[in-house]
Amino acid sequence: MKQRYIIFFCIINAAFHNVSGFTLPISQSKIKIGAIRAFSPSSSFYPSSGSDGPKIGFENSCVLTDKQISPIIRLNNGVDKKQKIANAFGLWSLIVALTTAPFWRAAMWLVNLSYKINPRYDPNRSIFDRTGKIWSKTWLKLTNSYPTISGDVERLKDKGVNEPCLFVANHASWMDIPVLCTVLDPVFKFIAKEDLKALPCIGEQLKGGNHILIDREDRRSQFRTFKEGIAWLKKGVPLMAFPEGQRSADGKLLNFKGGVFAMAIRSNVPIVPISVSNTHAIFPADALFPVQSGNGKLHVHVHEAINPEGKEEEQLTEMVRSALLSKMPLDQHPI
Repeated sequence: MKQRYIIFFCIINAAFHNVSGFTLPISQSKIKIGAIRAFSPSSSFYPSSGSDGPKIGFENSCVLTDKQISPIIRLNNGVDKKQKIANAFGLWSLIVALTTAPFWRAAMWLVNLSYKINPRYDPNRSIFDRTGKIWSKTWLKLTNSYPTISGDVERLKDKGVNEPCLFVANHASWMDIPVLCTVLDPVFKFIAKEDLKALPCIGEQLKGGNHILIDREDRRSQFRTFKEGIAWLKKGVPLMAFPEGQRSADGKLLNFKGGVFAMAIRSNVPIVPISVSNTHAIFPADALFPVQSGNGKLHVHVHEAINPEGKEEEQLTEMVRSALLSKMPLDQHPI
């Protein structure tokens, strides 16, 4: 029991400290874990790269070759014969996730219990969602992958720009979710695929936080999503959507699905594009877990808000695409 408390203290402590790397040898590979050093609140949660893009991987791709990844596990899924790989860094990321996830689940259970005792307590489920944000920060710091941020950072702060909006970001990896949960401090609701509710912890977070789950093959689900989205915006709660509607296998920006910007038009709330850099290189589509540290590579740029008033959905689509691409690495631009 004493050991559990020590581990828990270390995890919480790491969530509020910067990480500077040292290495741990595993199977003749080296994994950056990070040495903890103190930081000030102003620089910790919103670390700047000193520019509008990542320090590494903007002009030149930081995607690793198979030889550089050095997989120690290769699995065939038996469906489309595509391999799933894992290397030493990925196994370290898994160990961190398995170590910290029980505390996340326990926190969700406790907060949910308080809601049952007092149903009117925290109607936006902001405290419940905070548990996922703390876990995301912890996991990214312990795997030396905390993102840098640039642009309209004030909009990301809990007491920054106080207005409902529609956040929209490019989607290239599973890594996008913890990265966005880390940088978006205000309460917000994801518009996510209904399939995600079956995932451990992530599914519990989405369901317990009353996030919006959509089945794109079901017209009724799409209509319900629209109504739920409008309702959250009317309550003053921002939404977070991926207008591509799916993850890009190679990181390049895909065409947008219709309907996302209609919520902003209907509610007359600003659209805030967010460019996310290099998540596809850190956690590629053919990997079971991340394959390298995101230090200096993961970056988020928050663009100026776009006012939807007087604009058609097609016009907003072009404006958002242009904004996203302006701060995305060159290897994420469509050919």
